[in-house]
Amino acid sequence: MKKYYARALFFVMVITLLFGCATPQVQPTKSLFSPSQLQADQYQPKVDNFVVILDTSSSMSDEYSGHSKFKIAQDYLSALNQTLPELNYNGALRTFGNIADVADKSTLLVYGPTKYSTAGFESALNGVKGFGEDSSLPPSKAIAATGKDSKSAQGTTAIIIVSDGEDMAQMPVKAVQVLKDQLGGRVCIYTIRIGDDPAGAKQMERIAAIGACGFPVVVVDYKTSSTMGDLVERIFLAKAEKPAPKPVPVAKPMDSDGDGVTDDKDQCPNTPIGATVDARGCWTYAAVVLFDFDSAEIKSEAHPMLNEASDILKKNPEINFEVDGHTDNIGPAEYNMKLSERRANAVMEYFVSKGVDAKQLTIKGFGLTKPAASNDTKEGRAKNRRVELTPLK
Repeated sequence: MKKYYARALFFVMVITLLFGCATPQVQPTKSLFSPSQLQADQYQPKVDNFVVILDTSSSMSDEYSGHSKFKIAQDYLSALNQTLPELNYNGALRTFGNIADVADKSTLLVYGPTKYSTAGFESALNGVKGFGEDSSLPPSKAIAATGKDSKSAQGTTAIIIVSDGEDMAQMPVKAVQVLKDQLGGRVCIYTIRIGDDPAGAKQMERIAAIGACGFPVVVVDYKTSSTMGDLVERIFLAKAEKPAPKPVPVAKPMDSDGDGVTDDKDQCPNTPIGATVDARGCWTYAAVVLFDFDSAEIKSEAHPMLNEASDILKKNPEINFEVDGHTDNIGPAEYNMKLSERRANAVMEYFVSKGVDAKQLTIKGFGLTKPAASNDTKEGRAKNRRVELTPLK
């Protein structure tokens, strides 16, 4: 009894081992083409709609470059789909050929027309299966059906026919011409050829030429990610227009003391409101000839402006002011220093005579050390024989 069970167990183990060795390991299929990574924010749609017409007739089951033509077409469209950014266009996918288990075997709409999505198109593409026994079924009905699908579509439409071009008579060319006439200038036609059949190549070129704005493509010319990206750009996309940069608001320079000279140029800040200042922002009367050469006597034409200054001093009794005297560069520096002090004192006495509190004022002489204008000219030297009023903190 034990010997019987041992034999049975041995038999089961042998069968299991044989079947285990006979079962091949399923390896994932590697795509034949490389998609590109185009960024949606860098593009805008060049077309409003597109329709891919895929050949599933029996000739597409023939081998080409180590794979069936259909496998090449399917992988090619998958890479194109993964390259195409999801922007605002409608997409559709039609097949033509003798398709199994379909009542009307000439054409089948397997996707759209609908707002394009990468996942939706990929799912429909992966669902296309089988070939017919007849390879002579041209894409004419698929093209005619595409015309009906696109009749109410707004904007431009790209028609992309993927085929080996074999056994196509004049009928597809006529159907494409009808489609072109129907949609007018709103359609561009592209052909993507798999295989090296000379007659097929010529026919695909003729079909693409009808659209005027389209062109024929051979898959072997667009195998890399860069060439795939180039093809997608040429058919579907235009570079997005970059919005004009918003002007950077330029901060207006401040004028803290309100004297009309901005802080970045103001050499004499905190000037009282209403004071007459020069280009440096200093409270000065350089424009008025206060003093003649080698004189500390105030000239009568300076009185109106000094009266104005007196009013400002009386309106700001909380602020102390320095009355600064200056000279031109004629004469010894020591002499000019004393002359500048006499000029400052003369102006202070004038202010006091007009009711300004003497406690608000101090005098200081700078001689020829701080010219307000060039001493190289007569006019410049006249402007340097001046007084300036400086608020003290």
